[in-house]
Amino acid sequence: MVAGTAATLGFSRVGLGQQAVAPGGPVRVERQPTGSEIWQVTHEQFMQTVIYCEISYGSRDSRYFVYQRKNPKLPGKNHTEFMVVEMGTWKQHRLDVSIGTPGCAMSHNGVFYYLKHTGGDALDLMRADLVEGKPQKVYRLERERLTGSLGTVTTDGRYYARGVCPLDDQWKTFGIRLVDLEQGQQKILDQDPFIFNAHPQLEPGEGKTLMVQQNRGSKFSPEGKRLRSCGPEGATLYLVSVPGGKRTPLEVGKPHTAPISGHQAWIGTTKEILLTAGGNLLAVRAGEPTRVVVKETPYRFYHIGSSRCGRLFCCGDRRGGYNVVIGSPQTGETARICDAKTKTIGPPRTIKNTHPRPYLMPDLKWVIFQSNRTGWPHIYAARVPEGIVEELLEV
Repeated sequence: MVAGTAATLGFSRVGLGQQAVAPGGPVRVERQPTGSEIWQVTHEQFMQTVIYCEISYGSRDSRYFVYQRKNPKLPGKNHTEFMVVEMGTWKQHRLDVSIGTPGCAMSHNGVFYYLKHTGGDALDLMRADLVEGKPQKVYRLERERLTGSLGTVTTDGRYYARGVCPLDDQWKTFGIRLVDLEQGQQKILDQDPFIFNAHPQLEPGEGKTLMVQQNRGSKFSPEGKRLRSCGPEGATLYLVSVPGGKRTPLEVGKPHTAPISGHQAWIGTTKEILLTAGGNLLAVRAGEPTRVVVKETPYRFYHIGSSRCGRLFCCGDRRGGYNVVIGSPQTGETARICDAKTKTIGPPRTIKNTHPRPYLMPDLKWVIFQSNRTGWPHIYAARVPEGIVEELLEV
């Protein structure tokens, strides 16, 4: 065990409602032809995911990461467990329970936020530094319908935002709720008929801009049944100033580019956004046309994420067993890390566990991804082969 672990995450002690969990015997599955060493981190049969891939869910020191799993045996209304894993030893413990992944967020400096039902009609917004491992309640929110989108938080921890639905009784308008955690105030920052899947992301540098995905032409019945995810115009992105609420359109999606996939991420603190469209990687910033990041590629990029430093991206290649690919958003150079060997047929099959959704740990030494290669969704870690990062960062 890494020195000091028991004093920080409490693998040898249990507190604050945490439950120590046996790792189930982590297994080094294989060494792939790329040179990457693959470890299977989870073994119990839960519906579990890496949470998502647009950002890293690693601690600021890259010693730990957090994933989620559904546990139907949990009492009450919190049926999701957030599990913290120690890199290298693969020991893990339960950080806390939650209503699920909607609304959860990770700050740019590795502080994790999530929603927890604690009785009545309210939800508590919780915060935990993965290094310290001590959950704290930071704000109480009145219970309301959440969109499926994750939450987002500024690096300084002042602003937290998430999608809410609907703002009317006919399912025609959706919103973004902004919470000022410093002032203890909240408001609807933005509302629109087409942001049921907003993917809100606060810019991790100054934190004064919120990225929003707009599924133009989407439609719901008055009872809340989704009838259409997008119309023929497809999805686009726009920015909203924080806390003012002023919109700025971005030149992505029709008529500027191929239809966007709905997967995008801020490139570190550069104020540029990385996204996938038509299987390729594009980048855009306010007031400028879109640029093509990778001009020639054998890959079909889909889920995308940026490293915390912004120097590399990590992406799932939507072909075959889904390659895990990293690359430079500046030069467009790429390197295949591994084949996730996930299966797209046979149970259990949902989009949440048949796509690898990979992301890089902050130190760029490991990729965390998910795969149902065994017939059940599990969490895996792939070591980035020596020399690859250095080659990609050469200008």
